Amino acid sequence: MDNILDYSLPELKQWLKENNIEEYRGKQIFKFLYSGISDFNLYNNIPKGLINKLSENFYADIPNIVKIYESKNKSTKKLLLSYKDNNIIETVLMKYEYGYSICVSTQIGCSMGCSFCASGLDGLVRNLTSGEIISQVIAGNKVLGERVSNIVLMGSGEPLDNYENVLKFIENVSKKETFNIGARHITLSTCGLVPNIIKLADKKLQLTLAISLHACSDDKRRELMPIANKYSVKEIIEACRYYIDKTNKRITFEYALVNNKNDSISDAEGLSNLLSGMLCHVNLIPVNYVLEKNLSKSNKDSIIKFCEVLKMNNINHTIRREMGEDINAACGQLRRGYLDDKE
Repeated sequence: MDNILDYSLPELKQWLKENNIEEYRGKQIFKFLYSGISDFNLYNNIPKGLINKLSENFYADIPNIVKIYESKNKSTKKLLLSYKDNNIIETVLMKYEYGYSICVSTQIGCSMGCSFCASGLDGLVRNLTSGEIISQVIAGNKVLGERVSNIVLMGSGEPLDNYENVLKFIENVSKKETFNIGARHITLSTCGLVPNIIKLADKKLQLTLAISLHACSDDKRRELMPIANKYSVKEIIEACRYYIDKTNKRITFEYALVNNKNDSISDAEGLSNLLSGMLCHVNLIPVNYVLEKNLSKSNKDSIIKFCEVLKMNNINHTIRREMGEDINAACGQLRRGYLDDKE
């Protein structure tokens, strides 16, 4: 049986056509499906024969909500979600002035092994399908009782390591029959898989590309991110320039500030030189504490001095608003804690 959420509307209409069923039923099915109703028997304007046919061929893997954590200031909710195969993933809902953003996971676990992230501590379990990614949006909307307006592909996993499923998710989530969230309201974060950055650029989507850079030299980046052994900073910057040329979209560079690792004045100067003249924005992130990694965030004075250097060199930058620190809302922390408690 197939997860019906993996089907786009044209694919579902094709299946209906092949089974001698009116194609317009596809929109009716989608209306129930994307409102979060997984039981086909509750689709009350669908003929019983079609309901039986759907039940024989499909299931709707809208994940169960295992637990909801909410920050003290009510700005962040973190969901632990369980799929049909009992794998657990995390999804985060963040409240802003313009509405809610949802941070979705694209893999169960991660193979990238970044030193400041808990997602990859146990390695990669498997990719999520496009339907499993979009089902996180369905679950998030059900929790909120309203629709999210922005999507961030920045949860557990490396989106460009699951390229085809992620691209199909982006295409499907933008359709008016699902959530009508266009690419301009989607941010995709990658640690720098150069070939797939180039492939994505050629798609000319209007999403925001965020690069997890975190260091401006190869030696220092290799200490923080194993992927730096495969792709150099120079290669990543060249791919980013190609992306900007193809899309005319500003790139965000994520820079996790780690105490005494990458937060010195010379680091700030190196970053300024690297990004000089580029259509970009730097998102400075005081790193989340991860017990197993023994890394700590930069102190306030170091952050201020780092920002002063960027400002002096006309590098646009902001310090990311810290949300959900009191509920371990950094990637992978809750899932790992939950699994450890079950052992």
